[in-house]
Amino acid sequence: MKKVVLAFSGGLDTSFCCIYLSKELGLEIHSVVVNTGGFSKEELKAIEERAYALGVKSHSTIDETENYYRDTIKYLIFGNVLKNATYPLSVSAERVCQATAIANYAKKIGAGCVAHGSTGAGNDQVRFDMIFNTLIPGVEIITPIRDLKLSREEEIAYLAKHGVEINAEKAKYSINKGLWGTSVGGAETLTSNKYLPEAAWPTPVTSSEPQTVTIDFVKGEPVALNGEPIGAVKVIQQLQDLAQPYGIGRDIHVGDTIIGIKGRVGFEAAGPLILIKAHHTLEKHTLTKWQLSWKDQISGFYGNYMHEGQMHDPVMRDMEAFLRSSQETVTGRVIVELHPYRFIVVGIESEHDLMSTKFGSYGEMNEGYTGDDVKGFAKIFGNQTIIWHKVNSGGAE
Repeated sequence: MKKVVLAFSGGLDTSFCCIYLSKELGLEIHSVVVNTGGFSKEELKAIEERAYALGVKSHSTIDETENYYRDTIKYLIFGNVLKNATYPLSVSAERVCQATAIANYAKKIGAGCVAHGSTGAGNDQVRFDMIFNTLIPGVEIITPIRDLKLSREEEIAYLAKHGVEINAEKAKYSINKGLWGTSVGGAETLTSNKYLPEAAWPTPVTSSEPQTVTIDFVKGEPVALNGEPIGAVKVIQQLQDLAQPYGIGRDIHVGDTIIGIKGRVGFEAAGPLILIKAHHTLEKHTLTKWQLSWKDQISGFYGNYMHEGQMHDPVMRDMEAFLRSSQETVTGRVIVELHPYRFIVVGIESEHDLMSTKFGSYGEMNEGYTGDDVKGFAKIFGNQTIIWHKVNSGGAE
């Protein structure tokens, strides 16, 4: 019997794939869940039990949390990457990590096929297919949801026919939880004018009293929360746990899909949004004007290319080298206040702070130059523009 490695989450789409691949195609299913920091031990156990209940030959859990941070999230923080100035690439980045891990697992067990539950409308189909084509060329890719053009209602009916019950109310919303945020898709996100109801958000709002937190960065990486050195992954997770109950980080991203259509997705990503804003504030104090300018340009391209699944293009390593180099002085503490539905970056403390009183106070006084220096500088700095206006306004002699 031919082996197929199925990217499995235990949700509606991948549950359908389990039954379809076995009953209709006669394949031996080896399901894999790639944990990128979004699952508890209990959730992973439940996913494993569901996989075996659906008839898989084997099920494996691959923990990629640390690799996900090291290879991907770290550079999203370095680059302050927010797609369309809104979205921290919660799912985009995660899919690249998951697809890579699944491809490596398929090679390990000698599978002739890989399968995923992507539809024909979104970005995931391209990300998975492209990475599989790159890393495991020749392995057949099977995509039942896309190929059969199924609606969620049709999937539920098919599973019911085979004795598999799905909570239809829960299935109204597609939830994807990872270390770098949770995405939420449903009927409202298929429209242009509706917002997700309170019940759709995975984390209810339960915190209302403001609190102050501190985040310590070393060379651009978050290493401590409230003075406790716990490492980057735990900083992200614990900051998420603190801030998410305030309703911070909820939004709907409107973007251009890889295949050229517009799409909307809800997300809650309190930890990522706070970290990006905190990190960017620290950078504005510790980097020069042109470091910030070039970072903006490179980071925008890096985020877009990652969003499109192109993580294995060597140009990504080139940009990562630049981003790493830019973080040499991005060390310090950022103070953040948490409030219901919002947060405030209060300020920073850093020995690399370029806003130093040793060199003067902005708008008040200076120590490194005189007023006459500025007069001469202003003439030279504007010289070409002055010449242009003289030549083109009839004022040249």
